[in-house]
Amino acid sequence: MALLQEWQAKAYSETANKSELQRLWSEYFQREKVIYAELLKNPDEAVEGTVKELAEKYKVDIMTMTGFLDGINDSLKEANPIEEMEEDTRVNLGFEKELLFKNMVAAGADWLYNLEEWKDIYDEETRKRLYREQKSSTTIVKGNRIYPNDPCPCGSGKKYKKCCGRNR
Repeated sequence: MALLQEWQAKAYSETANKSELQRLWSEYFQREKVIYAELLKNPDEAVEGTVKELAEKYKVDIMTMTGFLDGINDSLKEANPIEEMEEDTRVNLGFEKELLFKNMVAAGADWLYNLEEWKDIYDEETRKRLYREQKSSTTIVKGNRIYPNDPCPCGSGKKYKKCCGRNR
C-alpha cells in the first residue's frame, strides 16, 4: 500500500474511535506547525530528500511526513508524486510563498498563516492583502434578480415578462 493511502486510511478512518482521531489530528497539527516554521525561516531554500530523510530531518514519523507532503503539495513549485510515494521516493519542498499563504487561509489554518515567520517574508499590509484576495476568490456574488414586472434590462421599456423573459 502506498504511503498516501496508508495515511488517509489512518487519518480519515470512519471506524476509528473519535477521541483517537482527535488526538492524531491534534498531534499532527502541532508537528505540522513546527515543520512550516522551519521551512519559512529559509523560504527560498528548496529542501529535498526522500520521504524518510525528511521525516528524520524534521523529527517526525513517516505517516506525519506523508500527511505533511499531502498538505503542501498544492503549494509547491513542482508537485511531488504523492499518489505512489514510498519511503525512498525523492521529494522536494520548494514552495510558492504567496500560494502557500493563500492555501493556508483557504484551509482555515490560522495557526499556520499567523506563524511569526511570515512576518519576515511579508509585511502586515501584504499579508492582509493576500488574506483578502484568498477570501474574496471563494466568495460567490449573485447578480440582481430580475422579476417579471421589472423593466427589461435590454432597455426596450417593456416589462421583462413581455420582452426577454417571455420564453423562460
